[in-house]
Amino acid sequence: MQSSLPIPDFFAPEQVGAVWRVPYQSRSTEAIVWAKQHQIQPAVSDAKRVCLLAIDVQNTFCIPDFELFVGGASGRGAVDDTQRLCEFIYRNLGSITTIVPTMDTHTAMQIFHPVFWVDAAGNHPTPVATMITLEDVESGQWKVNPAIAASLTNGDYEQLQAHALHYTRQLTQDGKYPLTIWCYHSMLGGIGHALVSAFEEATFFHGMARGTQARFELKGDNPLTENYSVLRPEVMTGAMGQSIAEKNQPLIQTLLDYDAVVVAGQAKSHCVAWTIDDLLTEIQAVDPQLAQKVYLLEDCTSPVVVPGVVDFSEAADAGYARFAAAGMRIVQSTDLVGDWV
Repeated sequence: MQSSLPIPDFFAPEQVGAVWRVPYQSRSTEAIVWAKQHQIQPAVSDAKRVCLLAIDVQNTFCIPDFELFVGGASGRGAVDDTQRLCEFIYRNLGSITTIVPTMDTHTAMQIFHPVFWVDAAGNHPTPVATMITLEDVESGQWKVNPAIAASLTNGDYEQLQAHALHYTRQLTQDGKYPLTIWCYHSMLGGIGHALVSAFEEATFFHGMARGTQARFELKGDNPLTENYSVLRPEVMTGAMGQSIAEKNQPLIQTLLDYDAVVVAGQAKSHCVAWTIDDLLTEIQAVDPQLAQKVYLLEDCTSPVVVPGVVDFSEAADAGYARFAAAGMRIVQSTDLVGDWV
């Protein structure tokens, strides 16, 4: 394993919270020189294989004034988290084998977006402040917007309404959060969907220096289910018991095969927590001792906090405490990967 490496001069911490174009050709040339200068070997030669699972480090969550900026308790959460994550990548460039960025990927007419639902007056729910429960659907307080049936079920409104009832019932039975209505975010083709520029640059630089391709994982494009976790959607069946989605088995197996999996990203209370929880479930089904090879970068993730509306800080901390009790390691970005594996 490599010791701590310096952070390249081009990295500008003050620009982490901004959107800009990565100069790929320049960074490619610099990465090759950097690898030679610091004797960084190709990733294929790693004796211990380390995966960095970077969850949803996208503009929509990590840039102030974007749709679902994760401010955390400080109000700057995701910006500071991403700065620390980038610095972690550069310092551990010779120890990280593969970076797996996940990308929340949505279109407008999805079950967690306002346009999907209407009340008796035809009004759409208020994003973030609205959680739709099974009781809300059973009572008719919220029902599926008839106008979207043509786009999602070839005009079969009854089918879509039956799914809404089934969906909220399934969430309740599984002990999940109620269906949260989010503002439109991570929209496919939009700038919010893109990786944060500074993180994209660090990921690209890592790939060039180590001769390895980042593995991009898209999630959340199924209109009939939420997909907080990259490993599985919230609900995988329809009202008639038919399969509408499935687990990401290829990625699950890939993660289990690494010697160490380091987890960071947004948000600690939602997509990060759900992914870790699903990974823990898979680990416990194979060998509970494997939990010890999962490292959670606690200073590179923040919970959803909307002052005066919702605060998931306690839920996020409780989740991490449970993960630690199961054997996963809580670590900081200033730690060195070489000291863990």
